[in-house]
Amino acid sequence: MENDVKMREIVTKIVKKSGLLPLAILTIGGMLATREVSEWQSIYKQIPLELESNRSLEAMRRMVFLSYNHLPSHLKSCFLYLAIFPEDFEIQRTRLVERWIAEGFITARDGLSVEEVGNSYFNDLINRSIIQPSGVNIEGVVKSCRVHDIVRDVMIAISRDENFVYVAGNNLTSVVNKTFRHVAYHGIMCQKINMDWSHVRSVTVFGDRSLGPSPSVCSPDMRMLRTLDLENAQFPLAQKDISSIGLLRHLKYVNFSDSLGDSHIYKLPRSIGKLQGLHTLNIRAGYITELPTEISKLKTLQSLRCARNGSFERFDLDNPKKCLLAVSCLPMQFTPLVDPSERAEVVAELHMAWSSRWSESDGVRLPKGMGNLKELQILEVVDIRRTCGKAIKELGELVQLRKLRVATEGATKQKCNVLCDAIQKLTCLRSLTVNNFLIGSGVTLEWLHVVSSPPPLLRSLKLDGCLGEIPGWVGSLIHLVKLRLSRTVIKKEGKIMEIIGSLPNLRQLSLGMGSYIGRS
Repeated sequence: MENDVKMREIVTKIVKKSGLLPLAILTIGGMLATREVSEWQSIYKQIPLELESNRSLEAMRRMVFLSYNHLPSHLKSCFLYLAIFPEDFEIQRTRLVERWIAEGFITARDGLSVEEVGNSYFNDLINRSIIQPSGVNIEGVVKSCRVHDIVRDVMIAISRDENFVYVAGNNLTSVVNKTFRHVAYHGIMCQKINMDWSHVRSVTVFGDRSLGPSPSVCSPDMRMLRTLDLENAQFPLAQKDISSIGLLRHLKYVNFSDSLGDSHIYKLPRSIGKLQGLHTLNIRAGYITELPTEISKLKTLQSLRCARNGSFERFDLDNPKKCLLAVSCLPMQFTPLVDPSERAEVVAELHMAWSSRWSESDGVRLPKGMGNLKELQILEVVDIRRTCGKAIKELGELVQLRKLRVATEGATKQKCNVLCDAIQKLTCLRSLTVNNFLIGSGVTLEWLHVVSSPPPLLRSLKLDGCLGEIPGWVGSLIHLVKLRLSRTVIKKEGKIMEIIGSLPNLRQLSLGMGSYIGRS
């Protein structure tokens, strides 16, 4: 009882000294949560006196700086790393953790994988109120975060003082005789910084659409580069921009995903096979339709996300007049009078159309040898029709795979059966997405009915295509949390409610267009 009284007294004093500022209270609370009650008095004495009498930004910054000093050493680098992202930017947890791993901030311990340790670090920063949760999934897991403006000011100041992160903004001044480990561009072109690039570990670009095409982003000067992240570059990436990527031998994280769909990359160079330490490769919303054989050499690869544009702007066979016009005008695209950015787009789309034989699948063709990637945990999107049977069979050898997304439109029944056998061997699989977007083609997802041993740990299942009725094995997925059905054409006489009703952990059921055709 006496201890409770003392604890309430010190808490009251701390709240009063914080000036009742919400951020100050959260910051202090984050420190108290990791300390014994006997240490609280010491923390109280370190709180800036100005907070109670003068709610100045400087006093608040001192409070955040105090919180930083109380972080354990393994979280300090993770905290400062957040200075890379712009103000009020929503940071995805997966992206951040994968980058922490690439930078070597995280190591496996106590029987936990590096991903599990990384997620625990992320949660620690959330629990200490250093970062604010901004997106939470249906299971209550924080999927994204933001950084408070004052906290961000502090981390940028500390990062600059320690030569940790340099943020290049519109008010850029030349950097001379300084070596920063991480460089972030916020709305400027990449070539404007005059500095020693030989020690830079990461380059991240948050661009501006008005900047036009970028310069080469794979300079051999960046020989120690581990992370190259251009997801938010907002300017078109051309094929030449990645032609020298094989020179950056230390790369562990490469992100060319393009949320705006402006990327004009249509082929991965064969030199990608030289990146023997690569952990993460994200190439989405581009024009790549197939992966080179050299991808099978990347034995440390853990995440491979590669999806292409599924539609054609100029070379659409369903619009013969427009397609013929594009082809007949193609030589003009290579004259000096044509905008270079438009020429790159035309070449990229032509390459995509020809190499995919005008397929509108968003998947890519995998080469043989994928079974070598024993550490792979995420793989999307696989075009089953254009991937050979041997490569499909090798998917079953990816025993650590946790997430798989495939596109089966146009695939033969034989290939679908091979895929079915492979899926049954993926005992660690947590998420499975199978798409078949072709309507009226005679190709369905009914091959899924022959699955006899579904992945036992499956938590998310998304099926898009004709099933006729829901497979019986879905009822055995006791860990299933999310189920999404679209265009599955399930009939009333099926046992859909009986099967779905038996799932003890199902929290989200999504029935899209054409998922059910019976009467209620």
